[in-house]
This record gives sequence, C-alpha cells and structure tokens, in this order.
Amino acid sequence: MTVAEVLAGPSSVVTEPTGSAVAGSAVPRREMGMAATTLAPDYLRILSVLESEAGQEGMRCQQLAVALGLEAIPAKVEGLRSKAKRLVERGWALQVRPGVFTAHAVTAV
Repeated sequence: MTVAEVLAGPSSVVTEPTGSAVAGSAVPRREMGMAATTLAPDYLRILSVLESEAGQEGMRCQQLAVALGLEAIPAKVEGLRSKAKRLVERGWALQVRPGVFTAHAVTAV
C-alpha cells in the first residue's frame, strides 16, 4: 500500500473474522456458547492442560511449563504466568489461589 492509498482512507473491502485464531492473536472475552477453539494455539494448549485431570486441583506455572513440555526456567514460567493471567481476565480460566490456575469449568474446593 502506498502513502496516498493510506491517506485516501479505508478500502471498500471489508474482511470478516473467520473464527479461527492465529498465533499471537488477542484473547477474546469468553461469552456464553463460545468455543475454546477461538483461542490462539498457545492459549488453547494451556487451557487443555488446565482442563486435564492434572489441572483440576489447580497448577502453578512451573507445573504448567513441565506439563507443556517446556523447561521450567524463569523466562518460560513468567511467559506462562502472563498468559494464564490473561486467560483469567478474559473468563477462560480461574486463579483459585495466588499463583494457582485452573480451567473455568472446574469448581475450586
């Protein structure tokens, strides 16, 4: 696109979202009936681990890193913590205790 085209305004072609997520895309707020498949692949993997039997009691981010096959080094753990908190903020997961996450559908005891 040239500078003149940008300054001319938006094009008449409007693309509709397809409903499939791409890596690095924003996490949508969870709404009734929304499928987890709308999440980006990284977030979907985190959510699937949290929904598994191992995640039912809640998982710390170090445990989550190991379950995802990542090294439990600070850089990886902090990245997962950020993503887990984003899932909580958008209604996909719960933080049952400080630093302990589980899937939204699991009821904390």
